[in-house]
Amino acid sequence: MQTIAAARIEPPLVEDDEDKILKIHIYLADGSHFQREAIAGLRLLDLLRMYGFPVKAEWGGACVCGTCHIRIPERWHHVLPPPTDEELAKLDDIPTADEASRLACQIETTNEMDGLEFEIQPDSLVQTYWVAG
Repeated sequence: MQTIAAARIEPPLVEDDEDKILKIHIYLADGSHFQREAIAGLRLLDLLRMYGFPVKAEWGGACVCGTCHIRIPERWHHVLPPPTDEELAKLDDIPTADEASRLACQIETTNEMDGLEFEIQPDSLVQTYWVAG
């Protein structure tokens, strides 16, 4: 009697980055630094709101107002989606915008953005004033 050993078939090892937790570094103009966690598929504007940053974002992410202006260092530009013509037109309306400028409502996080750094621009923060009295 001949015995045939069954071959064990192993599934290929595939790294599952679907649930990867990203580290995002957020800076304010005064030098404050905040590290927050995110998952892929989250717009940067939604991330900022989720963590309570006082971003104006008057139109809620429709690329209409330009009030979610951020600056992203050049070393991160290769992982960002290219800006649309609509976003570029809105950035042209912002006097302080430059090549590093983007709108937070137009960037969706990906796994390649782990460690991403950006600065929220002062023109996009809600100003809070306290009056003594």
